[in-house]
Amino acid sequence: MTVLPAFDRHRPASLAGATELLETYGEDAVVYAGGTELFLLFKLGFAEYPHLIDLKGIGDLFGIERRDGELRIGAAETHRSIERHPLVREQWGSLATMERGVGNLRVRTMGSIGGNLCFGDPHSDPATYLLAAGARLEARRGADERREIPLASFTTGPFENALVDGELLAGVLVPAPAPGAAIVHRKFVLTERPAITVAAHLRRDGSRLADVRLAVGSAGNRPSRVERAEVLLNGREADDLEGALAEVADLAADAADPVEDANGSVDYKRHLVGVIAGRTLREALAESRGA
Repeated sequence: MTVLPAFDRHRPASLAGATELLETYGEDAVVYAGGTELFLLFKLGFAEYPHLIDLKGIGDLFGIERRDGELRIGAAETHRSIERHPLVREQWGSLATMERGVGNLRVRTMGSIGGNLCFGDPHSDPATYLLAAGARLEARRGADERREIPLASFTTGPFENALVDGELLAGVLVPAPAPGAAIVHRKFVLTERPAITVAAHLRRDGSRLADVRLAVGSAGNRPSRVERAEVLLNGREADDLEGALAEVADLAADAADPVEDANGSVDYKRHLVGVIAGRTLREALAESRGA
């Protein structure tokens, strides 16, 4: 039987209360909402904190709503609640589809979107999808004004993020899909965590492509936009891409910056990233025809 290390649990009712606890206990404290990643680290003996700050009592961290033309998701909302929410399913269907594939039912029921992003696991479905979706994050420190952080700037390395001391991730902001736009998220899985994730967003502007965003993740230490491929594809004829996709595959593999691990060698991952990137772009292109 696994015995967890001793800790004191704190349940603040406000963002200000959570910040105060973080300032009081410093490096001896950690925040959590679902705790799916944190308690696994405890059980494996990889982490130990004397003070745990449970964020589930903070109302400002919940809610899924359309605000100023975009989707706002409270950081403590679970993957399951996002997946099943009528607004998400009706107007952000690809987000619901992506969330339906996160982990297993236990992870989706307990794990939160904010916890997933803050933990910074390189093998994250939401991070890659939201990067291609052009999402932004809302951070709050106590009663201070909110700070918006582009998702591309949030994950600073494996298991590292851009939050400052006492700051919490409060919400995720996802732009509304534009007319004629499509976003597709695909992955390659060997175990429960994805080995490769690719997400592609594009829009048809007449016969040409616009707003191309291609993101790759899970192969390396952090998800990344494939900016050189985006430049290559933006403005091209939508029905004449085959010649460019081979180059896109190489650019995606470079941006993924694969590392060798239990999922495979660097060369193997580079090949997979290229193949999946091409398939994902083709699917997004096909979906955009009917968008």
